[in-house]
Amino acid sequence: MRTIASLEELETLQGQEVAVSEWFEITQQQVNLFAEATGDHQWIHVDVERARRESPFGAPVAHGFLTLSLLPQLMASAIHMEGVKMGVNYGLNRVRFTAPVPVGSRLRGRVKLLKVERLDPTPNGLTGAQSTWEVTIEREGSDRPVCVAESISRRYS
Repeated sequence: MRTIASLEELETLQGQEVAVSEWFEITQQQVNLFAEATGDHQWIHVDVERARRESPFGAPVAHGFLTLSLLPQLMASAIHMEGVKMGVNYGLNRVRFTAPVPVGSRLRGRVKLLKVERLDPTPNGLTGAQSTWEVTIEREGSDRPVCVAESISRRYS
């Protein structure tokens, strides 16, 4: 966990890898719940026996969007900004799913700060900044990342 004391300190970290998250295991239960939530019941995700027999991966794999949805959890386990009253997800610029995530894989995020932009004060006087992060999600035991995403967040204090 990397603690960042201020917006000024955050600004000095632009262009650097700032932190690495904790490992997070992908379970079949999570994949099944994600399928229920999204309606994506493709057999490569939810039919364990068929995926073992017929999939080129030899096992069920997580949905790409399930992997992407881990960004807030990975970021929260990697970075703590002191003095922040509220943080919000502002969106994504770019996402690539570069390798499959077999169920049972352990993932972590490498977090690089690309850019920080200060925001105008809010009507109630909060100050803030918009940060653009490159998050590379790695699978334990693999040299190839499973997802690379450019994520934008806003923090207010």
